[in-house]
Amino acid sequence: MANSNLPRRIIKETQRLLSEPAPGISASPSEDNMRYFNVMILGPTQSPYEGSCYFLLIVENVGTQCLTSKLSLVRFLTKIYHPNIDKLGRICLDILKDKWSPALQIRTVLLSIQALLSAPNPDDPLSENIAKHWKTNEAEAVETAKEWTRLYASGA
Repeated sequence: MANSNLPRRIIKETQRLLSEPAPGISASPSEDNMRYFNVMILGPTQSPYEGSCYFLLIVENVGTQCLTSKLSLVRFLTKIYHPNIDKLGRICLDILKDKWSPALQIRTVLLSIQALLSAPNPDDPLSENIAKHWKTNEAEAVETAKEWTRLYASGA
C-alpha cells in the first residue's frame, strides 16, 4: 500500500515510532498493510514479565482520515498470565475503552500497555480467574506469571 493512500496521521505516527522509539518497545507497520502495526514489548524490569518479549498487533481504524474513534484492534499475540489480558490477547485498559481520545498516539498506548505489565490491576480484570488468583494469593499468581513468561515469552 502506497503512503499516499494512507491517512496523514498514520504516516506521522509511523515516522515518529521509527525515529523516536520508546525504550523496550518497537513498532513498525506491516509491509502488506500499513494500517497494521507489528509490536514488540520487552517485559519491564522488576515485574513477573522481566526478560520477556511480547508480540502484539495494532490495527488502525479503516475508513477514517483522522483517528476519531478507538483503535480497531490492540491484541497480545504472545500468551501471557495477567489479570487485565484475556486468553484471546484482548487488553483491559481504560484508554482503550472509555478514556479513549483521538489525541492519543500509538506510542502512548504502547507505553500504557508496558506500564500495565508493571502494575497489574486485578480490581479491573479481563480474566476473572487470573484476577481472583492475584487477589487471593498474589505470590503464587506472580510465580505463575513468571512461569508463563519462561514458557511463552522468553525470546528477548
